[in-house]
Amino acid sequence: MSDRIPTSRVTLRFLAAPTDAGHSGSVSAGRVLEWIDKAGFAAAAGWSGAYCVTAYVGNVRFTRPVEVGDLVEATAEVVRTGRSSMDVIVTVSSGPPRTGELVEATRCLMVFVAVDGHGRPTPVPTFVPRSLGEELQQQWAARRAELRTLVEEAMQGQTYSEKGTAPRVTLRFLAAPTDVNWGGKVHGGIVMRWIDEAAHVLATQWAGDPSNVAIFTGGVRFYRPLRIGHLVEVEARLMHTGPHAMHIGVHVRSGDPAAGADALAETTYCRTVFVRINANRRALPTPTWVPVSDEDRALDAHALDLSEIRKEFDARG
Repeated sequence: MSDRIPTSRVTLRFLAAPTDAGHSGSVSAGRVLEWIDKAGFAAAAGWSGAYCVTAYVGNVRFTRPVEVGDLVEATAEVVRTGRSSMDVIVTVSSGPPRTGELVEATRCLMVFVAVDGHGRPTPVPTFVPRSLGEELQQQWAARRAELRTLVEEAMQGQTYSEKGTAPRVTLRFLAAPTDVNWGGKVHGGIVMRWIDEAAHVLATQWAGDPSNVAIFTGGVRFYRPLRIGHLVEVEARLMHTGPHAMHIGVHVRSGDPAAGADALAETTYCRTVFVRINANRRALPTPTWVPVSDEDRALDAHALDLSEIRKEFDARG
Protein backbone atom coordinates (compact mmCIF):
# COMPACT_ATOMS: atom_id res chain seq x y z
CA MET A 1 0.00 0.00 0.00
CA SER A 2 1.44 3.37 -1.02
CA ASP A 3 1.94 6.07 1.61
CA ARG A 4 2.29 8.79 -1.04
CA ILE A 5 0.56 12.04 -0.09
CA PRO A 6 -1.07 13.73 -3.12
CA THR A 7 -0.16 17.37 -3.66
CA SER A 8 -2.78 19.60 -5.25
CA ARG A 9 -0.79 22.78 -5.90
CA VAL A 10 2.41 23.49 -7.85
CA THR A 11 4.15 26.79 -8.58
CA LEU A 12 6.83 27.17 -11.28
CA ARG A 13 9.03 30.30 -11.16
CA PHE A 14 11.47 31.39 -13.86
CA LEU A 15 12.57 34.36 -15.99
CA ALA A 16 11.04 35.04 -19.40
CA ALA A 17 13.91 34.74 -21.88
CA PRO A 18 14.56 36.64 -25.13
CA THR A 19 13.82 33.38 -27.00
CA ASP A 20 10.27 33.51 -25.59
CA ALA A 21 9.46 36.75 -27.44
CA GLY A 22 6.88 36.92 -30.20
CA HIS A 23 6.58 39.38 -33.08
CA SER A 24 5.15 42.08 -30.80
CA GLY A 25 8.27 42.06 -28.63
CA SER A 26 6.45 40.66 -25.62
CA VAL A 27 6.34 36.95 -24.82
CA SER A 28 4.22 35.14 -27.41
CA ALA A 29 0.86 33.68 -26.44
CA GLY A 30 2.09 30.31 -27.68
CA ARG A 31 4.93 30.31 -25.16
CA VAL A 32 2.56 31.25 -22.32
CA LEU A 33 0.31 28.36 -23.36
CA GLU A 34 3.34 26.05 -23.11
CA TRP A 35 3.98 27.27 -19.56
CA ILE A 36 0.34 26.75 -18.66
CA ASP A 37 0.47 23.16 -19.90
CA LYS A 38 3.68 22.38 -18.00
CA ALA A 39 2.37 23.78 -14.72
CA GLY A 40 -0.97 22.02 -15.15
CA PHE A 41 0.76 18.71 -15.90
CA ALA A 42 2.94 19.03 -12.80
CA ALA A 43 -0.11 19.59 -10.57
CA ALA A 44 -2.10 16.76 -12.17
CA ALA A 45 0.82 14.31 -11.93
CA GLY A 46 1.48 15.33 -8.34
CA TRP A 47 -2.14 14.69 -7.40
CA SER A 48 -2.64 11.45 -9.33
CA GLY A 49 0.80 9.91 -8.98
CA ALA A 50 0.49 8.88 -12.64
CA TYR A 51 1.36 10.09 -16.10
CA CYS A 52 -1.32 12.55 -17.30
CA VAL A 53 -2.50 13.73 -20.71
CA THR A 54 -4.03 17.09 -21.54
CA ALA A 55 -7.68 16.66 -22.51
CA TYR A 56 -8.97 20.24 -22.61
CA VAL A 57 -7.88 23.85 -22.15
CA GLY A 58 -10.58 26.49 -21.85
CA ASN A 59 -11.12 30.22 -21.78
CA VAL A 60 -7.54 31.53 -21.85
CA ARG A 61 -7.86 35.31 -21.81
CA PHE A 62 -4.63 37.26 -22.12
CA THR A 63 -5.32 40.36 -20.01
CA ARG A 64 -1.81 41.82 -20.11
CA PRO A 65 1.48 41.00 -21.82
CA VAL A 66 4.36 39.11 -20.22
CA GLU A 67 7.56 40.97 -21.00
CA VAL A 68 10.97 39.51 -21.76
CA GLY A 69 13.01 39.59 -18.54
CA ASP A 70 9.95 39.36 -16.30
CA LEU A 71 9.89 37.04 -13.35
CA VAL A 72 7.11 34.58 -14.20
CA GLU A 73 5.06 32.55 -11.76
CA ALA A 74 2.80 29.79 -13.10
CA THR A 75 0.61 28.32 -10.36
CA ALA A 76 -1.55 25.26 -10.99
CA GLU A 77 -4.06 23.85 -8.53
CA VAL A 78 -6.27 20.76 -8.71
CA VAL A 79 -9.79 21.87 -7.78
CA ARG A 80 -12.07 19.03 -8.92
CA THR A 81 -11.73 15.36 -9.80
CA GLY A 82 -13.71 12.69 -11.62
CA ARG A 83 -12.87 9.02 -11.78
CA SER A 84 -9.70 9.57 -13.83
CA SER A 85 -9.92 13.28 -14.68
CA MET A 86 -8.68 16.36 -12.85
CA ASP A 87 -9.79 19.97 -13.31
CA VAL A 88 -6.79 22.24 -12.79
CA ILE A 89 -6.86 26.04 -12.52
CA VAL A 90 -3.66 27.63 -13.83
CA THR A 91 -2.71 31.25 -13.20
CA VAL A 92 0.25 32.98 -14.84
CA SER A 93 1.55 36.18 -13.24
CA SER A 94 4.62 38.24 -14.05
CA GLY A 95 6.53 41.36 -13.15
CA PRO A 96 10.00 42.91 -12.80
CA PRO A 97 12.34 40.64 -10.82
CA ARG A 98 13.85 43.63 -9.00
CA THR A 99 10.55 44.34 -7.25
CA GLY A 100 8.98 40.90 -7.14
CA GLU A 101 5.56 42.50 -7.66
CA LEU A 102 3.71 40.08 -9.89
CA VAL A 103 0.47 40.89 -11.71
CA GLU A 104 -1.85 38.27 -13.20
CA ALA A 105 -1.54 37.93 -16.98
CA THR A 106 -3.91 35.04 -17.62
CA ARG A 107 -5.93 32.34 -15.91
CA CYS A 108 -7.59 29.26 -17.32
CA LEU A 109 -9.08 25.87 -16.53
CA MET A 110 -7.45 22.69 -17.82
CA VAL A 111 -8.63 19.10 -17.74
CA PHE A 112 -6.10 16.27 -17.44
CA VAL A 113 -6.68 12.54 -17.52
CA ALA A 114 -4.43 10.11 -15.63
CA VAL A 115 -3.39 7.07 -17.66
CA ASP A 116 -1.58 3.81 -16.93
CA GLY A 117 1.37 2.29 -18.76
CA HIS A 118 -0.91 1.16 -21.58
CA GLY A 119 -2.45 4.61 -22.07
CA ARG A 120 -5.77 3.65 -20.44
CA PRO A 121 -7.52 6.00 -17.98
CA THR A 122 -6.66 5.12 -14.38
CA PRO A 123 -8.43 6.22 -11.16
CA VAL A 124 -7.20 9.28 -9.26
CA PRO A 125 -7.64 10.25 -5.59
CA THR A 126 -10.84 12.18 -4.92
CA PHE A 127 -10.29 15.87 -4.24
CA VAL A 128 -12.22 17.04 -1.17
CA PRO A 129 -12.25 20.82 -0.51
CA ARG A 130 -10.76 21.80 2.83
CA SER A 131 -11.81 25.45 2.86
CA LEU A 132 -14.55 27.71 1.58
CA GLY A 133 -12.16 29.00 -1.08
CA GLU A 134 -11.48 25.49 -2.39
CA GLU A 135 -15.21 24.71 -2.32
CA LEU A 136 -15.97 27.81 -4.40
CA GLN A 137 -13.25 26.90 -6.89
CA GLN A 138 -14.69 23.40 -7.20
CA GLN A 139 -18.16 24.83 -7.86
CA TRP A 140 -16.71 27.20 -10.47
CA ALA A 141 -14.98 24.29 -12.22
CA ALA A 142 -18.26 22.37 -12.27
CA ARG A 143 -19.97 25.33 -13.97
CA ARG A 144 -17.19 25.46 -16.56
CA ALA A 145 -17.92 21.81 -17.33
CA GLU A 146 -21.48 22.90 -18.20
CA LEU A 147 -20.00 25.54 -20.53
CA ARG A 148 -17.81 22.92 -22.23
CA THR A 149 -20.93 20.87 -22.94
CA LEU A 150 -22.71 23.87 -24.46
CA VAL A 151 -19.71 24.76 -26.62
CA GLU A 152 -19.31 21.18 -27.86
CA GLU A 153 -23.01 21.00 -28.73
CA ALA A 154 -22.65 24.24 -30.70
CA MET A 155 -19.62 22.80 -32.52
CA GLN A 156 -21.42 19.65 -33.61
CA GLY A 157 -22.47 19.69 -37.22
CA GLN A 158 -20.12 22.51 -38.26
CA THR A 159 -18.41 21.86 -41.59
CA TYR A 160 -14.88 22.87 -42.56
CA SER A 161 -14.46 21.82 -46.18
CA GLU A 162 -13.03 23.02 -49.46
CA LYS A 163 -16.38 24.68 -50.21
CA GLY A 164 -15.48 27.41 -47.73
CA THR A 165 -13.88 30.47 -49.29
CA ALA A 166 -12.56 32.00 -46.05
CA PRO A 167 -8.86 32.90 -45.96
CA ARG A 168 -6.79 30.08 -44.53
CA VAL A 169 -3.21 29.08 -43.82
CA THR A 170 -1.86 25.54 -43.56
CA LEU A 171 1.48 24.68 -41.97
CA ARG A 172 2.96 21.20 -42.50
CA PHE A 173 6.00 19.69 -40.82
CA LEU A 174 7.25 16.62 -38.94
CA ALA A 175 6.90 16.40 -35.16
CA ALA A 176 10.51 16.49 -33.96
CA PRO A 177 12.18 14.63 -31.06
CA THR A 178 12.60 18.01 -29.33
CA ASP A 179 8.77 18.22 -29.11
CA VAL A 180 8.55 15.08 -26.95
CA ASN A 181 6.90 15.02 -23.52
CA TRP A 182 7.51 12.68 -20.59
CA GLY A 183 5.26 10.03 -22.12
CA GLY A 184 6.99 9.89 -25.49
CA LYS A 185 4.31 11.91 -27.32
CA VAL A 186 4.15 15.58 -28.34
CA HIS A 187 3.10 17.50 -25.26
CA GLY A 188 0.02 19.67 -25.28
CA GLY A 189 1.92 22.91 -24.78
CA ILE A 190 3.84 22.40 -28.02
CA VAL A 191 0.58 21.75 -29.91
CA MET A 192 -0.90 24.95 -28.46
CA ARG A 193 2.20 26.86 -29.57
CA TRP A 194 1.70 25.53 -33.13
CA ILE A 195 -1.94 26.68 -32.97
CA ASP A 196 -0.84 30.18 -31.96
CA GLU A 197 1.80 30.31 -34.71
CA ALA A 198 -0.59 29.26 -37.49
CA ALA A 199 -3.23 31.73 -36.32
CA HIS A 200 -0.61 34.49 -36.17
CA VAL A 201 0.42 33.82 -39.78
CA LEU A 202 -3.21 34.00 -40.92
CA ALA A 203 -3.88 37.18 -38.91
CA THR A 204 -0.75 38.76 -40.39
CA GLN A 205 -1.78 37.88 -43.94
CA TRP A 206 -5.34 39.11 -43.48
CA ALA A 207 -4.48 42.38 -41.72
CA GLY A 208 -1.27 42.97 -43.68
CA ASP A 209 0.56 43.61 -40.41
CA PRO A 210 2.61 41.26 -38.18
CA SER A 211 1.84 43.40 -35.11
CA ASN A 212 -1.00 41.23 -33.87
CA VAL A 213 -1.51 39.25 -30.69
CA ALA A 214 -3.86 36.61 -29.32
CA ILE A 215 -6.30 37.93 -26.72
CA PHE A 216 -8.28 34.72 -26.29
CA THR A 217 -7.85 31.02 -26.91
CA GLY A 218 -10.66 28.66 -25.96
CA GLY A 219 -12.15 25.24 -26.38
CA VAL A 220 -8.80 23.54 -26.98
CA ARG A 221 -9.90 19.92 -27.22
CA PHE A 222 -7.30 17.14 -27.55
CA TYR A 223 -8.84 14.14 -29.30
CA ARG A 224 -5.86 11.81 -29.68
CA PRO A 225 -2.10 11.79 -29.03
CA LEU A 226 0.31 13.18 -31.58
CA ARG A 227 3.44 11.06 -32.01
CA ILE A 228 7.04 12.04 -32.67
CA GLY A 229 7.84 11.58 -36.38
CA HIS A 230 4.24 12.11 -37.45
CA LEU A 231 3.38 14.45 -40.27
CA VAL A 232 1.57 17.42 -38.69
CA GLU A 233 -0.90 19.72 -40.45
CA VAL A 234 -2.07 22.88 -38.69
CA GLU A 235 -4.86 24.67 -40.56
CA ALA A 236 -6.02 28.12 -39.47
CA ARG A 237 -9.21 29.47 -41.03
CA LEU A 238 -10.80 32.90 -40.63
CA MET A 239 -14.32 32.52 -39.21
CA HIS A 240 -15.41 36.07 -38.37
CA THR A 241 -14.10 39.62 -38.13
CA GLY A 242 -15.26 42.37 -35.82
CA PRO A 243 -14.17 46.02 -35.71
CA HIS A 244 -10.81 44.98 -34.21
CA ALA A 245 -10.89 41.22 -33.77
CA MET A 246 -10.16 38.28 -36.04
CA HIS A 247 -11.85 35.02 -34.93
CA ILE A 248 -9.84 32.06 -36.19
CA GLY A 249 -10.59 28.34 -36.04
CA VAL A 250 -7.55 26.07 -35.94
CA HIS A 251 -7.47 22.33 -36.65
CA VAL A 252 -4.43 20.16 -35.97
CA ARG A 253 -4.18 16.84 -37.80
CA SER A 254 -1.44 14.23 -37.76
CA GLY A 255 -0.51 10.77 -38.97
CA ASP A 256 2.13 8.47 -40.41
CA PRO A 257 3.94 10.41 -43.16
CA ALA A 258 4.12 7.22 -45.25
CA ALA A 259 0.31 7.18 -45.47
CA GLY A 260 0.10 10.65 -47.03
CA ALA A 261 -1.81 13.81 -46.17
CA ASP A 262 -5.20 12.25 -46.89
CA ALA A 263 -4.72 9.80 -44.00
CA LEU A 264 -4.21 12.47 -41.34
CA ALA A 265 -6.58 12.30 -38.34
CA GLU A 266 -7.70 15.25 -36.26
CA THR A 267 -5.85 15.60 -32.97
CA THR A 268 -6.84 19.07 -31.73
CA TYR A 269 -9.28 21.88 -32.46
CA CYS A 270 -9.77 25.32 -30.94
CA ARG A 271 -10.89 28.87 -31.60
CA THR A 272 -8.60 31.82 -31.00
CA VAL A 273 -9.08 35.58 -31.31
CA PHE A 274 -6.36 37.95 -32.53
CA VAL A 275 -6.21 41.73 -32.62
CA ARG A 276 -3.86 44.05 -34.48
CA ILE A 277 -2.08 46.49 -32.16
CA ASN A 278 -0.01 49.67 -32.39
CA ALA A 279 3.18 50.55 -30.49
CA ASN A 280 1.10 51.45 -27.42
CA ARG A 281 -0.70 48.10 -27.59
CA ARG A 282 -3.95 49.77 -28.61
CA ALA A 283 -6.25 47.70 -30.81
CA LEU A 284 -6.36 48.84 -34.43
CA PRO A 285 -9.19 48.33 -36.95
CA THR A 286 -9.05 45.10 -38.91
CA PRO A 287 -10.22 44.62 -42.50
CA THR A 288 -13.75 43.26 -42.71
CA TRP A 289 -14.23 39.76 -44.07
CA VAL A 290 -17.51 39.15 -45.91
CA PRO A 291 -18.69 35.49 -46.02
CA VAL A 292 -19.42 34.27 -49.54
CA SER A 293 -20.51 30.62 -49.46
CA ASP A 294 -23.14 28.93 -47.29
CA GLU A 295 -20.33 27.28 -45.33
CA ASP A 296 -18.69 30.68 -44.77
CA ARG A 297 -21.93 32.14 -43.44
CA ALA A 298 -22.51 29.14 -41.16
CA LEU A 299 -19.04 29.42 -39.61
CA ASP A 300 -19.38 33.20 -39.25
CA ALA A 301 -22.64 32.68 -37.33
CA HIS A 302 -21.01 29.86 -35.35
CA ALA A 303 -18.22 32.18 -34.15
CA LEU A 304 -20.81 34.70 -32.96
CA ASP A 305 -22.82 31.95 -31.25
CA LEU A 306 -19.76 30.77 -29.32
CA SER A 307 -19.03 34.32 -28.18
CA GLU A 308 -22.61 34.78 -26.98
CA ILE A 309 -22.60 31.45 -25.13
CA ARG A 310 -19.46 32.47 -23.24
CA LYS A 311 -20.77 35.97 -22.50
CA GLU A 312 -24.06 34.68 -21.13
CA PHE A 313 -22.30 32.03 -19.08
CA ASP A 314 -19.74 34.47 -17.67
CA ALA A 315 -22.53 36.84 -16.72
CA ARG A 316 -23.97 34.14 -14.47
CA GLY A 317 -20.72 34.13 -12.48
